[in-house]
Amino acid sequence: MKQFLYIFIATFAIIACENPKEISSFDPVKWEKRTIDISQKDSLEVGKTYLSIYSQIYSVSEHKTHNLTAMVSLRNTSPSDTIYLLKADYHDTKGHLIRTYFDKTIYLSPLETIEIVIEEVDVEGGTGSNFIFDWKIPKSASEPLFEGIMNSTTGQQGISFVTDGIRIE
Repeated sequence: MKQFLYIFIATFAIIACENPKEISSFDPVKWEKRTIDISQKDSLEVGKTYLSIYSQIYSVSEHKTHNLTAMVSLRNTSPSDTIYLLKADYHDTKGHLIRTYFDKTIYLSPLETIEIVIEEVDVEGGTGSNFIFDWKIPKSASEPLFEGIMNSTTGQQGISFVTDGIRIE
C-alpha cells in the first residue's frame, strides 16, 4: 500500500509541476466575436501602422538574450466614433510572417482598448519583431493608438519599456 501511495504522490507532483506552453493570446474565437461588416461604409479613411515589439533583448552581449512578455495595446482614441481594424500581422526579426491575429474586420468602440499578449516563452519573434495593423476610421475620428509594453522580472530585478506605433500609410 505504501508503494502505491508513493507512486501516486510522485505522479501527482510531476503532473502538477507541468506548465502548458502558452505562446500568445492567439484565440480566434476572441476575435470572431468582434467581427463586423463595413462594406456599406464607403467614407472611411484608410491607414496602416507599424509597431515594433521585442520578445527578446540582448543582455551582456549579442550572444545572450533575455526573454520578455509583450502586451500589444490597440486603442480607440476617439470619444465618439467606432473604429475598425482590418488586420493584425505579427512578423519576426527577418520580416517573415509568424501569425495573423485577425484578418476579418473587427471594431473598437469609442475609447475602447483591446490587447494581444505575447508570452515570455514565445521567442519566435526575436529581437526585432513587429506588427503591421491595417485600419479604417470615420473622417472625423482620431487615429487609433498602438503601443507595445514589454516587461520581465527575475528575482527582484525588473525591466519594462514601451514602444509606439507609427503610421506608414
